Amino acid sequence: MQADTATPSHAVMQQAAEWFALLRSGDATEQDRAALRDWLDQAGDHRQAWAYAESISQRFAAMQAPENRQAAAGALTQIHAKRGGRRRLLGSIAVLAGAGWLGWAGWRDGGLSDMALGWAGWRDGGLSDMALAWSADHRTATGEMREILLADGTRVWLNTATVLNTDYQPAMRRIQLLTGEMLIDTGHDPRPFFAETRHGRLQALGTRFTVRLDGDNTLLAVYQGKVAVTTSGGDTRVAEAGQQLRFSADSIQPTMAADPAREAWTRGVLLAADIPLQELVTELARYHRGHLGVSPKVAHLRVLGGYPLRDPERALAMLESVLPVKVERTLPWWTTIEPK
Repeated sequence: MQADTATPSHAVMQQAAEWFALLRSGDATEQDRAALRDWLDQAGDHRQAWAYAESISQRFAAMQAPENRQAAAGALTQIHAKRGGRRRLLGSIAVLAGAGWLGWAGWRDGGLSDMALGWAGWRDGGLSDMALAWSADHRTATGEMREILLADGTRVWLNTATVLNTDYQPAMRRIQLLTGEMLIDTGHDPRPFFAETRHGRLQALGTRFTVRLDGDNTLLAVYQGKVAVTTSGGDTRVAEAGQQLRFSADSIQPTMAADPAREAWTRGVLLAADIPLQELVTELARYHRGHLGVSPKVAHLRVLGGYPLRDPERALAMLESVLPVKVERTLPWWTTIEPK
């Protein structure tokens, strides 16, 4: 058995979703189950994709409510009709929303698996960030954007899935960004203002700026004033209005022109300035409750315009209207963009 280290491809992710749909249908035979075991044993990315599908399903337990059964059944009918009825799903779609799913390891080995976190946890930062969120001062859910006003008049906009703490003391003001993205418009106050991430500290100098945690680095974009950056390793630089940069714990990347999209999200707009469809979908997926993927066959298509972040379904419909693509839903919570 290969190690579970590979990032699943689009094709493997789709296979995992279809296997998941088959087992949830209640119509899987022993031969089907044996074939799934073989598929999982073939490669680590198969198991990663399966664990990811499990984690998304668990988030969407509400899909088992009666009002969602017809939608789920319809999605399965369309997907598996294309497979020529090979897995005989249509005869038992009515039981789609039956008993809860414990996952591959629980089904195979008789117990809950530590794979339950799955690819979503690996992609989004893991259980440590989830635990921090429960005790944080401010947080937003997936797809939620919110503005808060602090005691000194500082305004902070929290983007989707954002977690932060505030620490105001007599001699300083501090915001700690744990996950996600924020825009800060600092209030007038003689105390110094700091924003911190796990990669370093930012000192605002009469400023409006955004900070985004992006994997192994932090993205800073400055729109007014200046921001002094100090990494955890001690490197320093000042970013001026109209500039942006990325920094990690031990280095600062070259300064670039600030991207207007890094501020547009506060108005509920995702700006696409002639970018690949893959880049837009990756960004839109941050606001989408469930899996959102794109086929490599259309990922290179260029996209231009503004898309509504508070209405991902409308954004997908807009893409269908201007590009040679179609939106497919293998499951109610599993959406992909495919060639027409």
